[in-house]
Amino acid sequence: MDFNAGAQGQATQIETSNGQRNKLARSDRAFHDWYRFVLSYPPHLVRQYLSEFELGENDLVLDPFCGTGTTVVEAKLQNIPSVGIEANRFAQFAGSVKVDWNVNAEDLLEHARGIRDRAIFRLAKQGISDEPEKHINIPNNLRQLSHDQHRIILKNSISPLPLHKSLVLLDEIDRFKITSFIKYFRLAFANALVYRISNLKFGPEVGIGRAKEDVLVIEQWFDEVLKISTDVANVNASDYPDSSVILSDSRDASKLLGNRKVSAIITSPPYPNEKDYTRTTRLESVILGFIANKEELRSMKKSMLRSNTRGVYKGDDDDKFVADIPEIQQIAADIEAKRIELNKTSGFERMYARLTKLYFGGMAKHLVQLQPILKPGAHLAYVVGDQASYLRVMIRTGHILKKIATSVGYEAVRIDQFRTRFSTATKSNLNEEVVVLRWPG
Repeated sequence: MDFNAGAQGQATQIETSNGQRNKLARSDRAFHDWYRFVLSYPPHLVRQYLSEFELGENDLVLDPFCGTGTTVVEAKLQNIPSVGIEANRFAQFAGSVKVDWNVNAEDLLEHARGIRDRAIFRLAKQGISDEPEKHINIPNNLRQLSHDQHRIILKNSISPLPLHKSLVLLDEIDRFKITSFIKYFRLAFANALVYRISNLKFGPEVGIGRAKEDVLVIEQWFDEVLKISTDVANVNASDYPDSSVILSDSRDASKLLGNRKVSAIITSPPYPNEKDYTRTTRLESVILGFIANKEELRSMKKSMLRSNTRGVYKGDDDDKFVADIPEIQQIAADIEAKRIELNKTSGFERMYARLTKLYFGGMAKHLVQLQPILKPGAHLAYVVGDQASYLRVMIRTGHILKKIATSVGYEAVRIDQFRTRFSTATKSNLNEEVVVLRWPG
C-alpha cells in the first residue's frame, strides 16, 4: 500500500512528494523542533497511525526506539499517554525534556536573559565579543576540551573560539543545576551547538563542513530558549497526559512498565547498516557530560541494538534468536561469499555477516520481550529501510522483520511504503517502509 493513499482509508491523506515525506512541516515545529535528529521520521507519519489504530486518552503508546521523541511528543499533543525507551543517553535526555511542559515560560525566559547577560559580560572582560569581528582582544589561552573528550568527538567538530564561548555560556547555565530550568537551558544549548555553532554537517552521515571560525553563540542559544518558552506559553500543561522517556535497552522492554499495558507501538529502530548512531549526538553528549570517555561510550553502545560493526562485542549472542530463520542465514552467507569474492579482509568487513544476524536476532529478542506488556489486539508500526551497505547485498529489512514477527506469534497486517531514498552504495532507490503488525494475545 502506498503511504499517500492512507491506511485502509482510515488515516488522513497526506499529499506530499517523496522528497517531502520525511520533512518537518512548519506547523509541526512546536515542541518537536526543540531538538531533532536530522533523519527522524516526521510527526505526520505518527499521526497517521495514531488515527488508524483509533487511540485515545485511555490507551498507552510505546516507542521502544525513541530517539529524540517524535512519537511521544506527537502522542502527547494528540492527548494520548505515551512512553519512550532510548539507550542513547543524550537522546533520552532530549526526548524527556520535550515532553515535560511543566515550567513557567516567563520565569524561564527571565532567567535566560540573566544567563545571557552574565556570559556576555564575562567574555567582554576577556576582550571577546559574542558578535564576530567585534573583539577587543582574543586571548591565547582559550578554553579547550579534555584529552579524553577530544578522543571521542569528530575532529574539528567545533572551532576554538566558538568552543570557548560555548564553555563560558555553559558555566553560567550550570549555575541553575538545582533548578527546574536547567534541562531546558541545556537542551537549548545542545540544539544551538550542533546546528548553528559547530562545524558539523548532516547528510546520510554526520561529517565536518566548512569551519566556522567565529559565530554568535550566546544569542543563538537565547533564540533556542525563546522558542521553548514560546511553545510552553501556548499550552496548559495540565490539559495533556503524562509522557516519559526511559533510559534503557529496547530488548528489555518487558521489565520497564510495571503493570501498564501498551495499546500500540509506533517506532523506528536503527537500520542494519554501517551508521554509528552515537556519532550523530557525539559533540553535545561530550560537552554536556553524558559521555566522558571511550569506556562510557562503549558501555552505552552495549545497551543498543547491534546495527553497525563498531558496536559489536565479543560476547554478543543475539544471533541465536534467528538461527532457525533461513532467509537471514542466507543473507549472511551471501554477504560472506561476496566478501571472499572481493577479497575484503579488514576486521570490520569480516564482521558484516555476523552483524546482520546479530541485528535481526536483536529485533527478534525485542519482539518477544514486548509480548507481556502488549494488550491483546495491540497494533505495531515499525518504520524500517531496505539496505545494501554490506558489499551491496540487498537486505529487505521490512520483509525480514515481518517474517521474524510472524515466527514469534504476531500477525502481519501489511507493509506500507513510506518513501524511497537514494543509496550511494547501489546508486539506486531503496524503500523505506512501515511494517504493520498485530499482537493477538
